[in-house]
Amino acid sequence: MEHNTDLDEVRDPLIIAEGWKEKGRDVAIATVVETWGSAPRPAGSHLVIDAEGNFHGSVSGGCVEGAVVTEALEVIESGKARMLEFGVADETAWRVGLSCGGRIKVYVERLG
Repeated sequence: MEHNTDLDEVRDPLIIAEGWKEKGRDVAIATVVETWGSAPRPAGSHLVIDAEGNFHGSVSGGCVEGAVVTEALEVIESGKARMLEFGVADETAWRVGLSCGGRIKVYVERLG
């Protein structure tokens, strides 16, 4: 049977998030909901973050993970989900390193 590594990549952060929740950790999940141009990760990509700032997965191949983790910590604390947008047109995009030319929308929500 052929092993589909793409499926594993998509599913893996969700399995990690489930494990973290079971251990009693507060967890947020960031999901790429929309991309334009040369976005580094496709829609549906996940990044899971716990209240300590540990994270697993990727929403941008490393470009904006730091900013997403920071926002996720606030989402964990407040319980309020938020939509983030990163793009080359934004100064923040350059600051966080999204110089790859694309734009991405990331939805961050607290689990549980």
